[in-house]
Amino acid sequence: MPSLINTIIHLCIAQLMLPVPTPIPHQKIPCTLTSLWMGESGKCANVHLYVCCLAVLSNESFPELDDHHHLGHVDAAFHMHSEDSPENHDQQFFFLDIKVFSYYKHKLEKDYPKDISEIFPGIPDHLDAAVECPKPDCTNDTIIFFKGDEIYHFDEFKSMPSCTGAFRYMDHYYCFHGHQFSKFDPVTGEVCGRYLKETRDYFMRCPYFGKCNNEHHIEREQCSRVHLDAITSDDDGSVYAFRGHHFLSTTGDKFHSDTIKCAFKELHREVDAVFSYEGHLYMIKIDNEVFVYKVGEPHTHLEGYPKLLKDVLGIEGPVDAAFACAEHHIAHVIKGINIVYDVDLKATPRVPVKEGTITHLRKVDTAICGPKGVTVISNYYYQYASPMIVMMAKMLPEQHRVSQELFGCDH
Repeated sequence: MPSLINTIIHLCIAQLMLPVPTPIPHQKIPCTLTSLWMGESGKCANVHLYVCCLAVLSNESFPELDDHHHLGHVDAAFHMHSEDSPENHDQQFFFLDIKVFSYYKHKLEKDYPKDISEIFPGIPDHLDAAVECPKPDCTNDTIIFFKGDEIYHFDEFKSMPSCTGAFRYMDHYYCFHGHQFSKFDPVTGEVCGRYLKETRDYFMRCPYFGKCNNEHHIEREQCSRVHLDAITSDDDGSVYAFRGHHFLSTTGDKFHSDTIKCAFKELHREVDAVFSYEGHLYMIKIDNEVFVYKVGEPHTHLEGYPKLLKDVLGIEGPVDAAFACAEHHIAHVIKGINIVYDVDLKATPRVPVKEGTITHLRKVDTAICGPKGVTVISNYYYQYASPMIVMMAKMLPEQHRVSQELFGCDH
């Protein structure tokens, strides 16, 4: 055994004493940052395995790098490996100052060079180095950038374009691109659901944006995160939810979306509160007027309306919400700091009676009474057995998402 060990040691020492092969130069070029060292594994002189390097000018293989004389030398470069994204696979990226060059099979791709921030948002200019970290080395195909003491990880968010703005709302993350947006997973960058979508449909109120009877608006109203103005249900169980100039109605499992102007042409604009009573919709506007419509196809505007809120319910506006429960003749009106007034709709004249205050909620947007009790809506919606329980409650019950659990949005 000692003889074998000695033999191995002697062979190793002998190999170390062999002269290192001299690289075979392609040209006599000094090793500078304008040179490109092209490696190739194989047998060199002395029949030992080495990496043979050829030094060539970078502008011989990538001539466009030398066309922009105002830019400095190459700051960083990497080779893209992304089999999950064939359009990005096998690209070579070179970073010079504020620009990035993209090559495929040694040909500069169309419209390059581009600003680094355009292709790699969040990554700084004047980089020091870059390296690719493909799966499974990293959880996702990732590029690691280095600048000074900082390290930046850039996941290849393939399904989401560059964000011009970002927003976190109700535990969801949104990426905005002009007038459109996507919802994405902040860990993986994966876009959730069917996107891109129109920002003006979901996050802001744009009067008359869209057209009447456009069924495309159904999903928008189902999935919108904008607060509801009002909600009610008629005697047949159909639900009407109002938001801005649009409303969403449901009959069984069928949804319909329309504009207030199309279905209730006398209203012209948004409402503050709506409740249903004996086959009629009582619609309260922000200017303290009440419009009444007989439910049907189409809804019929009653003559003599609008009337002042004071003349119809005996209460001064503005109001935040109103609802009435089936087979009862009481309209529950919420106004001010969640103060609840009851109005007997059978009485003449109608006189509001203060019943209590909802103390466990900061603000009530709207409410509806149905077979399961009272549903009160703010950022989320909450379920109560009766109007009295709403006022007696001291703690928030279980919260539910309006878009998903009330309107069946699938994302």
